[in-house]
Amino acid sequence: MTHQSISVRSLLATALLLLASSACSSDAPRADAPAPASAPATPASLLAAIEAERGAASCDSDAQCRTIGVGAKACGGPERYLAWSSKDGDGSRLKTLVEQHAALRRQEDAASGMMSTCNLIPDPGATCQAGQCVLRPPGLGGSQAR
Repeated sequence: MTHQSISVRSLLATALLLLASSACSSDAPRADAPAPASAPATPASLLAAIEAERGAASCDSDAQCRTIGVGAKACGGPERYLAWSSKDGDGSRLKTLVEQHAALRRQEDAASGMMSTCNLIPDPGATCQAGQCVLRPPGLGGSQAR
């Protein structure tokens, strides 16, 4: 073998190694790599997600209708209530979104020095009307009625 044929072989071997190693690399994220950061959640984006998770709140009976407090008042408690249905799920994702939304609202209130009248909004309860869970009217017939 001549010196030139050994150099060509070495060059080819090096080229093959480079090609093989470059084929192993990828632009796809690795399983252990952190996920790319998405846009930070805002109260408005979380409210949209809450409404989407709530869906149509369809029901067959009052037993499937539930309420959940949404938002956070500066003195505590929710800003309002939302009717939802257990017909299509247990509400765990809805509860998580509501908790995230309330935490952001509390942060906003603390940052802005927000104050409130500190009046408590009673849970009105929910009922099934025309196949959809809706809030009961305040006063008689709400969750406080006996």
